[in-house]
Amino acid sequence: MIFQGNALSIRELEGGIAELIFDLEGEFVNKFDILTVEELGRAIDALEQSEGIKGLIVTSAKSVFIVGADISEFGPLFGKGSDAIKAHIGGNNQNFARLESLPFPTVVIIDGFALGGGFEFCLSCDYRVISPRGKVGLPETKLGLIPGWGGTVRLPRLIGVDLAAEWIATGKEQSPQTALRVGAVDAVVEPEKLRDAALTTLQQAITGKLDYQQRRTVKNSPLPMNPNEAGMVFETTRAGIAAQVGRNFPAPLAALDSMQQGADKGRDEAVAIETEQFAKVCMTEAAASMIGLFISDQLIAKKAKVCSKQASKSVEKAAVLGAGIMGGGIAYQSSIKGVPIVMKDIMQEGIDLGLSEANKLLAKRVEKGRMAPRKMGDVLNRIEPTLSYDGFDKVDIVVEAVVENPKVKHAVLTEVEKHVAEDTVITSNTSTISIDSLAEALQRPENFCGMHFFNPVHMMPLVEVIRGEKSSDEAVARTVAYATAIGKKAIVVKDCPGFLVNRVLFPYFFGFEALLRDGADYLQVDKVMSKWGWPMGPAYLLDVVGIDTAAHCETVMAAGFPERMGKTFKSAIDVMAENKRFGQKNAKGFYDYAPDKRGRIKKVPSEDAYQLLAPHVADRRDFDVEEIIARTMIPMATEMARCLEEGIVGSAAEADMALIYGLGFPVFRGGVFRWVDSVGIKEVCVLADKYADLGPLYVPTPGMREMAAAGKNYYA
Repeated sequence: MIFQGNALSIRELEGGIAELIFDLEGEFVNKFDILTVEELGRAIDALEQSEGIKGLIVTSAKSVFIVGADISEFGPLFGKGSDAIKAHIGGNNQNFARLESLPFPTVVIIDGFALGGGFEFCLSCDYRVISPRGKVGLPETKLGLIPGWGGTVRLPRLIGVDLAAEWIATGKEQSPQTALRVGAVDAVVEPEKLRDAALTTLQQAITGKLDYQQRRTVKNSPLPMNPNEAGMVFETTRAGIAAQVGRNFPAPLAALDSMQQGADKGRDEAVAIETEQFAKVCMTEAAASMIGLFISDQLIAKKAKVCSKQASKSVEKAAVLGAGIMGGGIAYQSSIKGVPIVMKDIMQEGIDLGLSEANKLLAKRVEKGRMAPRKMGDVLNRIEPTLSYDGFDKVDIVVEAVVENPKVKHAVLTEVEKHVAEDTVITSNTSTISIDSLAEALQRPENFCGMHFFNPVHMMPLVEVIRGEKSSDEAVARTVAYATAIGKKAIVVKDCPGFLVNRVLFPYFFGFEALLRDGADYLQVDKVMSKWGWPMGPAYLLDVVGIDTAAHCETVMAAGFPERMGKTFKSAIDVMAENKRFGQKNAKGFYDYAPDKRGRIKKVPSEDAYQLLAPHVADRRDFDVEEIIARTMIPMATEMARCLEEGIVGSAAEADMALIYGLGFPVFRGGVFRWVDSVGIKEVCVLADKYADLGPLYVPTPGMREMAAAGKNYYA
């Protein structure tokens, strides 16, 4: 054994070949944590000092190669400042440079994921052999970062600036075939033949059939472009990336800056430039937020996994009551993830609509080449349409998705309970109706909880699992397990009006409506909040949600929280709803909707909407941008804080992720609590007090004031 550590080892094979094996002790995957980086340095020491080595192959003892850096180490590291970041990054950059300069050729075997730092390691090897189940990529921009271990240096020298910029800016995983086509890997080989292929490649490099030194020269040299050509390529690429990512995501352009500034430099100088850019982008709010989201997402996945294990049985077959768009969407999601589902309705028209919805979604996948036609048939066969309760005694979970009417839901829940087994879990896909009140219809309320999907089901990741007062741990666990099995992010919340997401969304709408009352132009508000980062402003969002739906929810929220959300003026939602301007569903709301010349639906501000609002609002005037942001976001922040303090949601991380996954809250801001932390709780409280005359939603909670006084944050 040439070297033995806890993260990697090196053994000597026949014929002067050495094998470097990554196998991080106690982990399911390999990653470049502090231990691995330190041991890699010592392992390369051993290789440099060993005599008689002619070549090196690199393998993994796990089912993946290396998934990248250990993101959990970033938070403490970033807190130490720029110099500490550069020192941390510099250590592994030295490792990779030394690996690339070894006096013998290197071949790496990629079986499974080689992402981020894992792929950067592979790029520092001379040859890359990958299996068909492998994936490569540089996803750092998805965390608000750039590659920091030579990715912006080596990749453009291998595959060209434009392709490298695209790979890095999008952060997408690349298939073996794509990587082979552009020269990022050298061969795609079936798993059982990988080792032989790697050893053959290494032997050819040792004997001179393959010129590995020439490959090193390419990676160590400036890009082969004259200044004029480089300027044209980089500026064209810059314009495309800027248009794609927008101003709120600095990392992709920082990666391009690294490439451009290092284009006429050798490897070491170019890597030093990359390190400077990496340290710079690490200190941005976007990086802190997006890394936080990554860690929070892991927390949610872990909590869902732990909760799911508490279920006494898995969901082998599901059922949805009420077909239509929502029921069809749920049936599609369940069937495409491999869980057979019965889709019941009382009318054949509903069944037809539900099947049509599933068929439409599947057809789009086939059209885009994401699914084979044969598989489409398999998915549809897992949806069992029915007008009766035949076979319901064989299902493990039922999702009630009928009209949002308490009387109708009570009747349906009472009926379905008679046709299912005693241990079947029944859930309601309700967005507003109390789970405790719905449970009153059931003989076995312990088997009941809420399962709130968001529309459109196939696109929105979140499922709120609502625990009622009588919901058992088994009911909640099985519901979380089912949500996870069909590819959703399950977050458990307690029962209350609006649950979590709608409860904090409608204070945001209240802030918007109060702005309109005071003379704001909804078009200006939409532009400001879109620029702030929301996918769409509040007026447009209401049109998409459906203003009749919003009016119903607003009434529920007002009844549930009359002190804070009771209506004190005629709201814009009321005006639109009374005049049957329901938004996109009937092509008229705050905006009018009509197809353009290409048949695409286009929105335009509606003069009719302005005229209808005029008697109920002050004279129109421009508002300061910061006032618009404060008046819409503070009510959401204070209500979110109440939910956390009341135990409606278990943690700040879960609350933030619910808004990211359920509402499309700006990811670069990391959620409401991360936004509050970035502004400072004390400053948010001061700002809220400035607008306290607008109502109780602008009054900070006792918990917020205590944290402000103590200088605490929601995230450590």
